[in-house]
Amino acid sequence: MEAIVTKDLTKKFGTVTAVDGLDLMIPQGTVFGFLGPNGAGKTTTLKMLLGFTKPTRGEAWIMGEAVGSGDYRRNVGYLPDVPTFYSWMRAQEFLTFSGELVGMQGSSLRHRVEELLEIVGLADVKTAIGGFSRGMKQRLGLAQALINNPKVILLDEPTSALDPIGRKEMLELIRSFPEETTVVLSTHILADVERICDQVAILDRGKLLVHEPMVSLKDRYVDSIITFRVSEEPTQLLQELTAAEWVQDVTVDGHQFRLTAKDPVQAQHAIPSMISALGLGLEDFHMKEATLEDIFVRLVKNNGH
Repeated sequence: MEAIVTKDLTKKFGTVTAVDGLDLMIPQGTVFGFLGPNGAGKTTTLKMLLGFTKPTRGEAWIMGEAVGSGDYRRNVGYLPDVPTFYSWMRAQEFLTFSGELVGMQGSSLRHRVEELLEIVGLADVKTAIGGFSRGMKQRLGLAQALINNPKVILLDEPTSALDPIGRKEMLELIRSFPEETTVVLSTHILADVERICDQVAILDRGKLLVHEPMVSLKDRYVDSIITFRVSEEPTQLLQELTAAEWVQDVTVDGHQFRLTAKDPVQAQHAIPSMISALGLGLEDFHMKEATLEDIFVRLVKNNGH
């Protein structure tokens, strides 16, 4: 079963199209990376899925229920990019209050609150939320998103303001969710997506550029990235490489080159020969497989950036 489906989902603000004809099918149990630069339309999409804003056109379904109909949000948990709290409450009080809002009560609510505080590492914290660090607030926000055992969890930039240790802890928490839980991780931090996501979609200026499993995406963009350094003025070499048919993209910073090769084998042989023919010295040469960051930059650049 698909956990989330969108069909021609579109949102316009005046003459600006924030989301443009978005078609998605996200399988149940997927950790789904929703990528894009700032202003790509990621948060607007989440808000339409949550019913916070109505689409200009198009439709969406969560766990088979149309967005905006009935009580479909009972299946959804949400962590905004900047979660807010009642600063005078303690973590246990806040989670209890959140559970009551969704109809939970009695011993089942008490047990769920205790369980979540243990999961997010706040069980022994008795201070008011106003004294929490940003990382503690993010973990409490995640606990609140999980209070009703949702089948779908929407996370908007959950690690963007955290230090490396906080990011690691947050990603480990997300990865520990039950297998049947569907997670949509909206972010611009590519390393986070590469680390924990099964599928990825890349959005730019409202348009969907790609949506597929992480493994097949990397296989499709398997071109090698080559970095090398020459000893002298590189202008002529840059011109020749730019014109070469086996070069996808090339940039230079000082004497340091970064090149994406359509044909890595040909590039490995041709680059040293070109450098030698121009009387330059080759000081460094490395090849590596394309990362998600390489793929992301190429797709966004090809979309007009």
